[in-house]
This record gives sequence, structure tokens and C-alpha cells, in this order.
Amino acid sequence: MSWQSLVTKQLIKYNRQKSINLLEKITKNMFKMFRDEQTTTTQLIKKFTSLKKKLDQCWDTALYSEYHRATKQYVDSLSSTIEAWCHIEEMRQPHMTRLNRLQKIKNASSYKKEKHTKSFGFSD
Repeated sequence: MSWQSLVTKQLIKYNRQKSINLLEKITKNMFKMFRDEQTTTTQLIKKFTSLKKKLDQCWDTALYSEYHRATKQYVDSLSSTIEAWCHIEEMRQPHMTRLNRLQKIKNASSYKKEKHTKSFGFSD
């Protein structure tokens, strides 16, 4: 393996991780802002557009997990509808529901592991 291909693989991995971190940052910020009753529509739009701009500057990388693909899909759909909003109150509940579903997808993967079931005699 040449050093160029190694560097390329490292760059791809770095950019994928950067994209994933930005996606999670966007969803966490949106969840926090939707949950806060004092948040205005302009504050939400301003924060989202600044974070989305950072995400757009990253390379388009492959996302392998269902959670990351769903998060990317949510951010893209939010991006296309955010400018048409009149009031945050109209959109608060549907987006809180979608963000909660994303968290359920993320948490579902951590509960799948069945460790030590054979050693304790719990296997079928």
C-alpha cells in the first residue's frame, strides 16, 4: 500500500468523522432550541444556517449507519423548509418528534448487544 492511498484513506475517515460531528451538533442544537420556549424563529434560522454552512463546506462522504443517514436526511429536509417558516410555534412539535425518533434510532443500536449470555446459561 502506498503512502498516497494511506493518506487518502485517512482524509476520507477524517472528513466522515467531521461530517458526523457536525450532523450531531446540528441536531443537538435544534433540539435544545425547539425545547426552549424563549427561542425565536430568527435565532433558530440564524443558528441553523451557520451550522449548515459549515456542513456544506465538508466533503460529501458516505454515511454507513442508519442513524447517520437519517440525521443527514433530517438536516436536508430542515434546510429546505426552514426559510418558509412563519412562526416557530407551528413547527416546534413536529420537529421535536422527529428529533426524538432520531435519538431512538441512535439508542437502539446500543441495546442490541447480548453480552455473556452463553457464560451465564441464558442462551436458547
